[in-house]
Amino acid sequence: SQQGCDPFAQTQRSKLQHRRARINQQINKEMRMRAGAENLFRATSNHKVKETVALELSYVNSNLQLLKEELEELNSSMDVYQNDSESISVPMIPLGLKETKELDLLVPLKDFISEHYGEEGVLFEKEIKEFTELRQAMRTPSRNEAGLELLMEYYNQLYFLDSRFFPPTKTLGVFFHWYDSLTGVPSHQRALAFEKGSVLFNLGALHTQIGARQDRASLPGLNQAIDAFQKAAGAFNYLKENFSNAPSLDMSAASLTMLVRLMVAQVQECVFEKMTLLRAQNDFLSRLQLAQEAARVEDVYSLVHQTMSQPHVKDYVPFSWTTMVHVKSEHFKALSHYFAAIALCDCPAPSDAELLEQEKAFLQFHVTMPEGPSLRVLLQDPEERRKLGKAHLKKAIMKHEEAMRIHGLCKILRKMDILQEVLSFAHKRSLSKYSEIDHEEDFFETGEAPDIHPKTHQKPEIKSPNFSQVKVTDLFHRLGPLSVFSAKNKWYPARRVHLMRGENGFGFTLRGDSPVLIAGVIPGGCAAEAGLKEGDYIISVNGKDCKWSKHAEVVQLLKSTGKEGVDIGVITLQGSECPKAADRKAAAMSSGSGMPKSNKENSRKSLMNSKSASTLLVWNKKSKRSKKSTYSGVPFTAVGDNEAMY
Repeated sequence: SQQGCDPFAQTQRSKLQHRRARINQQINKEMRMRAGAENLFRATSNHKVKETVALELSYVNSNLQLLKEELEELNSSMDVYQNDSESISVPMIPLGLKETKELDLLVPLKDFISEHYGEEGVLFEKEIKEFTELRQAMRTPSRNEAGLELLMEYYNQLYFLDSRFFPPTKTLGVFFHWYDSLTGVPSHQRALAFEKGSVLFNLGALHTQIGARQDRASLPGLNQAIDAFQKAAGAFNYLKENFSNAPSLDMSAASLTMLVRLMVAQVQECVFEKMTLLRAQNDFLSRLQLAQEAARVEDVYSLVHQTMSQPHVKDYVPFSWTTMVHVKSEHFKALSHYFAAIALCDCPAPSDAELLEQEKAFLQFHVTMPEGPSLRVLLQDPEERRKLGKAHLKKAIMKHEEAMRIHGLCKILRKMDILQEVLSFAHKRSLSKYSEIDHEEDFFETGEAPDIHPKTHQKPEIKSPNFSQVKVTDLFHRLGPLSVFSAKNKWYPARRVHLMRGENGFGFTLRGDSPVLIAGVIPGGCAAEAGLKEGDYIISVNGKDCKWSKHAEVVQLLKSTGKEGVDIGVITLQGSECPKAADRKAAAMSSGSGMPKSNKENSRKSLMNSKSASTLLVWNKKSKRSKKSTYSGVPFTAVGDNEAMY
């Protein structure tokens, strides 16, 4: 079996998938019934009918509610992906992989090979089988580096498949079927872009699962989680920028924006955890820094919560996700106030040497200046520090309570004991600190503490996928170099030419390699007599396939022929007979006037044309021609730098 493939995951996931799809069918049915009932309710004036319909409506609505809750529970089975360590880590949100149906390419590819390439399709069954096996394996990637590489390998192989079998003007006629990762709704498209995009989505989703599984109680685990969530953000972001018109909701621009922001927030949360792990010293400045890190986490989770509450995303994101994100934003706001209070109440007043540095840090700490004495006085007066600390704790406790209240509203999150434990531990910690610094004789009204200015020492990075890290060889390389033998090129049927060598050689100039090009034909020479034309590509010499041959190899084969002459197989690209017009057309194409930018990947132009595809260009190194222009109108005596006469 394929490395990086985990078939057992498939059975679990496809069960989930089938249940999701079934619930969605039931939801759709209930929605139709509801629409019908509502229309009847509006149309009828009969009191009795109205009552019956109203009853029917309430029944349908409660049914819908139950179905949505069931779907919700399926979608938020986050525990599947969490780690098994004893230590308490707040759960992270992972994504399920998109499922796909099996794809039978045998007949369409064989047909295309015989029609377009003029080769026996049956001779390529081994390659087609290899491709099918790779696709089968990438449906169930293992949750580790090998699984990621498997998805990358398949994605890279799709680039070759696209160039070989998907001409710009028509499709192969096969449908790519993929299910939405959250709703289980199936979609299909003929465009290979949908297949590419779905694989890219799964690459991001797999990163989220790897991130959620790390044991974040240790530094290596935290760093791996940060790396995984940054790469997930990169995959979703790349998908958003390079693919459009996806037929499924999970790949819409709005969903992808939300997913990128969610991943960035999870990275920021890990950065905060990393700080708490690294900062063993409890000095004033470290605690201020922790408070600002927590405020930063609150900031990014608030943004995610806003994004999840937008019209096109709200009905689609699981309620447990929205709640979890909301809970975290309140929880981290509480923590920012807690650490502010600890900095003020648990750290001694600064010495004269420390005062300047602490004052400078404290100046940029609050969003608005706290009321009361100047910062310098405040920092040096324990009683003033206690007062402000108490105000921060009061705010922390309010926010802890709010986090717990929101958490309690979601049936699914209520079952997550870990989150419950974390929230209640933090709440109790703030409460006990408050009672510790609260004096019975306090007669002052505790003021309103200003919020803490968000600041991080490690900004999350959105790490784009590095496709070149997984090297693949084109499974269909036997068809010949892509520069000529691709889906977009057309050529006339191959010709066999018998050539005798005259006293001045064969009478042509050759250029380049893989395949070697006839750059010039001497009028009246042997080559011209035999019917060879400028612009022909040599594909065989005496029956030996030369599509991939280097210049020197072809020359060697030609030179070793005796008096009996040599059989040469050549092809002529259609459109290369009058290069002038072709050049004009190419120039018009490259100026990009013909292509509206918005179509991106789904315009079914290969990714190679898009600017952002610089990473993809490396795949094509071996098939780029050294000098592609088949130049005409130049007398054969003007031999170019890598041309030679024979």
